[in-house]
Amino acid sequence: MVVDANGTFNHSNTRSYAIERAEEPGATNMISEALVPHLLKIVQEAAEAVSATSQSSTLLMENGTRCGEQIRNYDKVEKVFIGAILTTLTLFTICGNLLVVISVCFVKKLRQPSNYLIVSLAVADLSIALAVMPFVSITDLIGGQWVFGQVFCNVFIAMDVMCCTASIMTLCVISIDRYLGITKPLTYPMRQNGCCMAKMVLSVWLLSASITLPPLFGWAQNVNDNKVCLISQDFGYTIYSTSVAFYIPVSVMLIMYYRIYRAAKLSAAKHTITGFPRVGEEEARGEEEEAMEEQEEEEESVDCVSAALRLHREVEECTRFSRLMRSNRRNMSIFKREQKAAATLGIVVGAFSVCWMPFFLLSTARPFICRADCPSCVPLWVERTLLWLGYANSLLNPFIYAFFNRDLRTTYSNLLRCRYRNINRKLSADGMHQALKLVEKTHSVI
Repeated sequence: MVVDANGTFNHSNTRSYAIERAEEPGATNMISEALVPHLLKIVQEAAEAVSATSQSSTLLMENGTRCGEQIRNYDKVEKVFIGAILTTLTLFTICGNLLVVISVCFVKKLRQPSNYLIVSLAVADLSIALAVMPFVSITDLIGGQWVFGQVFCNVFIAMDVMCCTASIMTLCVISIDRYLGITKPLTYPMRQNGCCMAKMVLSVWLLSASITLPPLFGWAQNVNDNKVCLISQDFGYTIYSTSVAFYIPVSVMLIMYYRIYRAAKLSAAKHTITGFPRVGEEEARGEEEEAMEEQEEEEESVDCVSAALRLHREVEECTRFSRLMRSNRRNMSIFKREQKAAATLGIVVGAFSVCWMPFFLLSTARPFICRADCPSCVPLWVERTLLWLGYANSLLNPFIYAFFNRDLRTTYSNLLRCRYRNINRKLSADGMHQALKLVEKTHSVI
């Protein structure tokens, strides 16, 4: 076999070389003339194989170029800047959700079944910050190349999908829980016991785990080629996972928010202090009493029966006034709770939609816009920016609920200032103070 200066096989040179070798003295004793055609055929096949390999390499390079550059090289300043942002986001997510878990677990007033869902949400967000964000940060800092191996790629994708789905599903269940607590204030709290809430939390995590199982058992294989670690781009699996993990939960949350908002609006329209005597009624009643007194004075006789009836009427008025006070206080409490639930859920749904919707829209569209031989055709910076925007929702959740929950705010403040003693006593005192303020406000309105 003869190779020219360009590194390719030359058929003419090979043929002449073989003929020259065959014409050498004594060559007829070594190689028979019958073997020469076979040797030429072998050389030709080898040349065709090398040519096909060269063409496939060129095609692969062209496909890699069309797929888009997935490896980015950052300079030192960019690495420091990006690393500082990602590290800050990760640390704040860990601290915020850890505060929620510690507050509910160690403060007696917060250890209620209604807060089990808040703890489940915090655990899911904390798992994202501990088991997912660090590996994504390292991958992004080295330019987007996956360096943790093929086996760990499947484990990482399973953890990422399960924790993110658990966080989203818990937000959905919290919206349903708030809606039932507002619309059924007398019956739902009786069913809201520890066992029921634990079953709800367990169901959320089992449903989240069901999305991670198909790629592990062969339905849809993840994309893993020593450079890219990407969730499966199978059409059926993409529709299933995005629907269960995002589209169905966000639809339920929007419906619950609309119903809570409508209930709060109707309650605001009905929230009027009724049952007290109107001005006209008081004047008419006063005129009747004056006429009765004048009649009694004219008759100059004191009737014991009339005195007893008057006393009975005054007792009824006092009883009626006390009942109206209690009813109005209860109505104000329900009204404030409905407004608070509507405001909290509105901010939660808004933050959730802004953070996660761009990423899931991209995830849904990617299998349809990318070819089968190029599953990662989306530019790396677009994909990573939308992914970290979704992770930012895990940072916002504990602060959103703390903003609308006075007990959580007080507990956060005491824990951050290392005031661990008498937290329960301080929360009880704050609760009594707020109750007295509500009573004073009710009296002032009346």
